[in-house]
Amino acid sequence: MPQRHSSSNQPDPEARSPRRPRGEARRLLLDAARDLFARRDYRATTTREIAEAAGVSEYLLFRHFGSKAGLFREALVTPFTGFLDEFRGTWQAVVPEETDEEELSRQFVGRLYDVLVEHRGLLLTLVAADGLSDEDIEALGIADIRRSLSVLGQISAEGMQLRGMRSAQPDLPAHSTVAMIVGMVALRSTFYGNTPPPREAIVDELVQAVLHGFLHRPE
Repeated sequence: MPQRHSSSNQPDPEARSPRRPRGEARRLLLDAARDLFARRDYRATTTREIAEAAGVSEYLLFRHFGSKAGLFREALVTPFTGFLDEFRGTWQAVVPEETDEEELSRQFVGRLYDVLVEHRGLLLTLVAADGLSDEDIEALGIADIRRSLSVLGQISAEGMQLRGMRSAQPDLPAHSTVAMIVGMVALRSTFYGNTPPPREAIVDELVQAVLHGFLHRPE
């Protein structure tokens, strides 16, 4: 007699899906997560909704990222901390006598502005971070964000020292700069609705604020 197959031997959900190029499901999930997290708080977005928006099975979300927090971390936190880590490398290679301060400021401000615009869901969740549990804060990678910002504070202190400046809180200029850029991204639609100024105009204004509000302050 032919053997019956056990109902427990279910095929892999990925095998039932149309064949996709390698890495395509992961990319679709990251794109869907960035879009949904930008429109709704982390807690209000479900893994099922993300999977449906991506057009893949929920199983694949857990297979690739382990959890909703893992997906959030890779979709939104890693690009932010990755940029700050890259800038640390740029700063370490700086030769003060050969560095154009405006160009370095523009490089930092412009790139950070772009990262935050592309991953603005990060801002939405950080604003609501007070309501997150300690477990969520750890899983989401907020500790990584704090670590990267502390490194930026060290860069700020080193920059002030190079220019012979003194401050009881030498990390505050860097943190204030990030807060200013975050505010411009988070409140852009509040300020301008659907017709914001060109990206270059916004970046230029932020750069001038950094240069004349920090570098040229009285000693």
